[in-house]
Amino acid sequence: MNQGQQTAIEGIYEVCIGVKEPISAIQYWELFGYRVGQVGELSQAAAYQLYGINSSLRSIRLYHQYIDHGLLRLMIWENPTNQGLGMGSMKVKGNRWATTLTDDVLNILNHVEEAKAAGWEIKNTFPRWEVIYNKEKKSRPFIEPVIGVREMLLLQPLMRQVFFQRFGYTLPHYGNINVNSPLKTSQFTHMGMIIQDDSKETLKFYDEVLGLLRVRDDVETSYESSIAGREIFDLQKGEKFYLTAFDDPRSSQTNIFAARSGRLYIIRFPDVIKLNSRFEAAQPGCLGVCLYTYRVRGLDMYCDRIKASPVQKYTNLVPNEFGEMSFSFVAPDGYFWTLLEAP
Repeated sequence: MNQGQQTAIEGIYEVCIGVKEPISAIQYWELFGYRVGQVGELSQAAAYQLYGINSSLRSIRLYHQYIDHGLLRLMIWENPTNQGLGMGSMKVKGNRWATTLTDDVLNILNHVEEAKAAGWEIKNTFPRWEVIYNKEKKSRPFIEPVIGVREMLLLQPLMRQVFFQRFGYTLPHYGNINVNSPLKTSQFTHMGMIIQDDSKETLKFYDEVLGLLRVRDDVETSYESSIAGREIFDLQKGEKFYLTAFDDPRSSQTNIFAARSGRLYIIRFPDVIKLNSRFEAAQPGCLGVCLYTYRVRGLDMYCDRIKASPVQKYTNLVPNEFGEMSFSFVAPDGYFWTLLEAP
């Protein structure tokens, strides 16, 4: 598909995070290159119409350079429903996290270790080496370039972040680092969710109904094959999961250099593994990571398609806190989504 072609849906537009107060949150995200953009409010009645929450809402949208996806929305609820996912395990249904490209993962690790020394409530994994593409190809150390990433998980009470740094390759449309940001980071490049569905039927919603491009389908990660995957997702010996990614339709199923950020990662655990459910802690009204949004062209058409699909529930078309026509629903896998009309 032509790179300049407009599509009805593109990459994930926003990661929404419930916060208790905005000042410290804004200061934190400025380190990652974000800046304050729009501010908006909803009354209790209007918030209930769109999000199903009996609380008034004030939101702040944070931008990242000139990028039109991977943005951040801080949501300040007058009456939050719960404390959110917090710093619990990543191996739960309902989990959400956001991933960021960096040019300096060791500097982020330095800040993490200083934060721990200062008494912050914070957890992390070490930046582990991981080969993403062409796993079967073995390079000759100190002779050929090594091609892969360093990945690190960072958990805090209100945020679940994964950072990765590339070595030996670049993807031109997958992450735009703000070189002037203190931590040398991009916008959110991909966002994750966890499901259990051996039939894989719920995955069809994202390409057949939303119109996303399915890529890297059913890629297996096991305890034995990936130290990073083992540590991030608390894998035990013999356990594994499968990754399916859904992209902006302008991406490609075969050309990795056409890959675009704004990707949705769905981690699918086999039904035989016992997973706790935390959906109630990762939806609007909660603190922490609570919602992802897409901007679409033809919101009415999307509403009709979604209502005719096996979604669990949906709302009417109403203005969101920024005055944008919006529509919320719970997908067949149990995750809450909001779509908004693209200009």
